[in-house]
Amino acid sequence: MGAEPDPRAARRDPAAERGGFADLATSPFRVDRDRVAASPFFARLGGVTQVVSAGGSGLLHNRLTHSLKVAQVARVIAERILAAEESRELAEKLGGCDPDVAEAAALGHDLGHPPFGHLGEQVLDRIARHRYGLADGFEGNAQTFRIVTTTEVGGPTPEGLNLTAAVRAALLKYPWARLHYPDPHPAHMSVPPRGAAEPAEAPGTGSAKFSAYSTELDDVAQAREPFAGRVEAWQQTVEASVMDLADDIAYAIHDLQDFHRIGVLQHAAVATELRQWLDDRAEFAALPGGALREEHRNPGRSLETLRRRMHVKDAWVVDDEAFAQAVARVHAELVEDLLAIPFDGSIEAEQALATFSARWTARLVEGVVVHPAPSTRTGHVTLRQAQWHEVQVLKFVHRRFVLQRADLALHQRGQASLLTSLVDALDAWLADRDEARRLPRRLFDLVELARAEYTALARNTPEVLVGATGERIEGADAVRGLARGRAVVDFVASLTDRQAASMLDAITGRTSQPWSESFVL
Repeated sequence: MGAEPDPRAARRDPAAERGGFADLATSPFRVDRDRVAASPFFARLGGVTQVVSAGGSGLLHNRLTHSLKVAQVARVIAERILAAEESRELAEKLGGCDPDVAEAAALGHDLGHPPFGHLGEQVLDRIARHRYGLADGFEGNAQTFRIVTTTEVGGPTPEGLNLTAAVRAALLKYPWARLHYPDPHPAHMSVPPRGAAEPAEAPGTGSAKFSAYSTELDDVAQAREPFAGRVEAWQQTVEASVMDLADDIAYAIHDLQDFHRIGVLQHAAVATELRQWLDDRAEFAALPGGALREEHRNPGRSLETLRRRMHVKDAWVVDDEAFAQAVARVHAELVEDLLAIPFDGSIEAEQALATFSARWTARLVEGVVVHPAPSTRTGHVTLRQAQWHEVQVLKFVHRRFVLQRADLALHQRGQASLLTSLVDALDAWLADRDEARRLPRRLFDLVELARAEYTALARNTPEVLVGATGERIEGADAVRGLARGRAVVDFVASLTDRQAASMLDAITGRTSQPWSESFVL
């Protein structure tokens, strides 16, 4: 008798593995890794913002170089888990940990990021909900899952890449929908998983983060089926947890490198914030909340705010002494060792950056553990207490001294205006009966695809077809409106930063060139 088929290797459509698709590997999971790497959606990440637009500069990470680094870290973590008997056996009980699966998920985890990164994500979400009434809105992780199951057309099936269940499940960083799946929804747990709660500024809109739209819920259920009884319905698989942690590690390190390179991350400001808190931590701890908010611009206050927020959100791991040690380590190794000497492009400066990156990556990866019963706030693969706090402090430095800069906000407001204007122009084109036949063919195809999806939802699962304010969507016109909105958002989300700007220039008559870079995938 032959071996039992591996349920994790089940594909979305097992009958559709047609010849002609150049799969060079024999492992089904390595095939998936190669399919993701060969996708044009993966290639476009080279033109998508990580934090600020690289503009062709080799000094800043884009979504492609970020994804490659995440994949490197994810594979190392997965291999370390398999190398130790205790963690390997625990991972097997939880559903498995294959390095190819972890790497494939890491390569693909940002496929759904729109032009201009997280800023674009926020803009498209507002447009999807407020203009088009799409309760699902837009979310980069959900867009990733939609791409690999639905809108990517270069694979062996008419829709999606026909990935295995294991890789699709590993891409579900937040394995729930915004509103409807699973039941009960994790947003209603006493301590919701990270990302599952509703944003405080938008109550009633569903989870802040999620990994699937209503149109892909069948695919989520199929991908998660082999893991039933091994992980909870709201929990990441082990391989998804590996990918998520690798993303955190890569983000915490290389974004700091970028802004040191271009002179944005200044030694004096960071040193003052961290040193002040270390020197006066007892006094900061005694400050009333109101005084802390009023004096938030003064050195040390922002770091104290972080410490208090961690106690509220992550009581499962937070420890004041571990936090202080993390601040001291970051101060010594980032501030006084790296930032103290301005980056000047010299061999010495490049070596200092490389040393910092290698040392910190190794330290954080060495802190990886597999936990049999983790807090709802983390996955089964997490960091030891010391390294967890260090990641929080590294990310704080990036957020406080880069993301909150007024000049970055000015830049991002312009990008938000660009995306909004592009959606307006495309929507007007769709409404123009005289010009509808000359729509970009890809946009036309996306409209037809979305119309078929929402028609099927209205027929088969009408309970999930609700508008952004919770009303039931009924009638052909309403369904067409949802489909039109999803298609426009899909189309804009598939562009690079440069394509979005060029298309807006073309559609508004600001360029005289009729032939330019292709606008579609």
